[in-house]
Amino acid sequence: MNKISDIWKIFISYMLVIILVLFCGGAFGQSTKFCSQEICVVEFNAGWNKANGVKWLDDLENCGVTRILITNANMLADVKKRYNITNVPTIIIFNGKEIERFQACLQFKLAVRKKDVQRIINNAL
Repeated sequence: MNKISDIWKIFISYMLVIILVLFCGGAFGQSTKFCSQEICVVEFNAGWNKANGVKWLDDLENCGVTRILITNANMLADVKKRYNITNVPTIIIFNGKEIERFQACLQFKLAVRKKDVQRIINNAL
C-alpha cells in the first residue's frame, strides 16, 4: 500500500511540473523569438505591398530571416500594437530585443541596402 502511495505522489509531482511548464511556456512565448538563430531579421509587409518586399533578405548571413505578411485588419492592429509598425515594409533586427529598425518611405519601399543590414548583424555578433 505504501508503494502505491509513493507512485501517486510521483505522478502528481510530474503533473504539476508539466502544468507549470505549460503556463510558463505561454507567458514567455510572446517574446520576440522569431527564429532559432541568435540574430533574427524580420520583415513586416502587407499583402497589397508584396511587390515592394525586400528581395535580398534571404541572402543575409549569420542570422535567421522571417517574413510576416499582414493579411487582415485584426493582424494589422496586433502587429501595430506589439511592434509599433507604422509603415510597410519594415525590417527589424532582433537579438532577443530590437537592435535596429528600417521603415519604408512614402513610396512604400525600403531604401536600406543589404550591406548596411549585414554590417549591423555582424556588429551584433
